[in-house]
Amino acid sequence: MDFDQPLPREVKVIDSASLCRLEERACDLGLNARLDPSWVRANTAPDGTHYLWPALWNRPFHRPDLPPQLRCESLITLRAGDRVVSWLDVLPDDFTPLPRVTSREEGMQVSRLLDRSPSVREWVLREGEGSGRL
Repeated sequence: MDFDQPLPREVKVIDSASLCRLEERACDLGLNARLDPSWVRANTAPDGTHYLWPALWNRPFHRPDLPPQLRCESLITLRAGDRVVSWLDVLPDDFTPLPRVTSREEGMQVSRLLDRSPSVREWVLREGEGSGRL
C-alpha cells in the first residue's frame, strides 16, 4: 500500500492477541493514535472479536523515519461484552495480512456499532475509572 493510493475498503477482524500486538507496536513506534497496551490487555475480552476500519492515511511529516500509516477506527469488545470505539494507527505491512470481514452483512453491522458505541474515554468516565491512562 502506498500513501498515494486510495484507502483500503475492507474491514479487518482480529482477536484480542492481535489487537494487543498492534497496540504494542503502535506504542513502541510512538504512533499517535493508540491506546495504552496495558489498558487493552486489562479490559478487552480474552476471546473477543475486534474490528479495524481504515479512515484515513496518516503521514507524520515530522517523523520521516516512519512510513505512512492507516488510521483506523477500532471497535473493541470489552470483558463485560460492551463495545467501545477508539483510533489505532497501523502500518500497511501489519494491516494487509489481517483477516477481513467476509460478508457485507457483518460489515454493515460493524458500521452500525461504530456509530452507536461510546469512545473508550466516554466508557472509562461512565464506568467511574477516572481519567486513567488510555
